[in-house]
Amino acid sequence: MKNIVVLISGNGSNLQAIIDSCANGTIKNARVAAVIANKADAYGLTRAQQANIDTITLLASDFADRQAYEQALAKTIDGYHPDVVVLAGFMRILDSAFVHHYQGRIFNIHPSLLPKYPGLNTHQRALEAGDSEHGTTVHFVTPELDGGPVVLQAKVPIFPQDSIAEIEQRVQQQEYAIYPLVINWFLSQRLVMDEAGKALLDGHYLPLNGYASDD
Repeated sequence: MKNIVVLISGNGSNLQAIIDSCANGTIKNARVAAVIANKADAYGLTRAQQANIDTITLLASDFADRQAYEQALAKTIDGYHPDVVVLAGFMRILDSAFVHHYQGRIFNIHPSLLPKYPGLNTHQRALEAGDSEHGTTVHFVTPELDGGPVVLQAKVPIFPQDSIAEIEQRVQQQEYAIYPLVINWFLSQRLVMDEAGKALLDGHYLPLNGYASDD
């Protein structure tokens, strides 16, 4: 049984999709071993507790500095012997030492078609730019913010009368499908990141915008 450790800051809807996917076999032979939050009121902690998953809250304000926080975070994660570390709405930038510790086995999901719109407020930025399509990206985490190699993207349309909430809901439905898929690829050893920082699926290098991005 493979161990997944999930880091969250909020609602945890992608966490729920991962929990459900472990239960229904979309993610095979794996379990969410622990959920760690950097916000005490993160609803994802409740989701995890309802599924009898260990939960830990680590607040940055309880530590002297960023380095001390991230050392404690890594020690907590490593206590669960993770095969993969999954950022699921974890709203904190991680420094390079932390990222290198989990090099090649840490993922993030970002609500845009990277490299477009790294950072925050992606739905609003896409809407204000007049984009006709938007989406979400699963990528390996590297020290560059939202800059790791893309594994998989899902596209959604933006309609002229859309609100930000409507776009967000449309994107999230795609996230719940593609994040568990990528995690399963990784845990079944189909997906790797090489030493040069490039993603390979089934031994083939993925294009810059990920697998089957035009489907």
